[in-house]
Amino acid sequence: MAYQILALDLDGTLTNSQKEITKPTLDALIEIQEAGKKVVLASGRPTKGVVPLAEQLHLEDYGSYILSFNGGRITDCRTKKAIYNKILPADCAKGVYETVIKYAGHGVDILTYTSEHILSGIHSNQYTELESRINQMPIIDAGADFLDVIPDDPNKFLVTGDPDILDQIRKELSKQFHSYLSVYCSDPFFVEVMPAGIDKAHSLLKLLTSIGLTADEMICCGDGYNDLTMIETAGLGVAMANAQPAVLDKADYITKSNDEDGVLHVINEFMR
Repeated sequence: MAYQILALDLDGTLTNSQKEITKPTLDALIEIQEAGKKVVLASGRPTKGVVPLAEQLHLEDYGSYILSFNGGRITDCRTKKAIYNKILPADCAKGVYETVIKYAGHGVDILTYTSEHILSGIHSNQYTELESRINQMPIIDAGADFLDVIPDDPNKFLVTGDPDILDQIRKELSKQFHSYLSVYCSDPFFVEVMPAGIDKAHSLLKLLTSIGLTADEMICCGDGYNDLTMIETAGLGVAMANAQPAVLDKADYITKSNDEDGVLHVINEFMR
């Protein structure tokens, strides 16, 4: 199969433990774009948090794509226009917030995003601060005003905290909103609250249709729970050696870790 498109998770996949793209991987990704192949940066991060890596990879020059918010938005890097955008239902915010704030005594936080900032709805914790550092976005502590200041078009909420408490919150939100929202962990300390049915695979299929490619022509690489659907959907689903066990189980191929240029190894094996 001649693979034409490469979709990459960022943290734990494209970037190493220092949150950097190594030069050999960078050079290889530019080379395959020069050869006419497309690259998609597919992340749970907000769009602003993906842009610095997209600029490093010159996605704008080659007409490649950013998939942000776990599939809530797809941006054409050449035009800088959203070609797909799915937002949370307007009537869900109050219920989600009221459920999460019951656990405020356990140090949890709830976040959403403006174009430039992270809005914290309870109190910033170490995981909120990690999200801020990863995305290079400052935190605004909205506190009790959270529901009044969130944007009209949020793509997702993110609940942050210690894993044991987050598992309880995830179960409660899933039961409360059932098929109305998608609620899942992207990391043990992050619970994603998304529009129903939205994940990386759903949005990648939308993108493939719009550009005339098929899932069989796509390689997807990832390491986390939120990468499972795209790995299962791709013509070649690749798990990093450092991936979660469930991801390793579902992958067609296991590459080297993110600290061993695992993405470069995939390019050398399947796209050069």
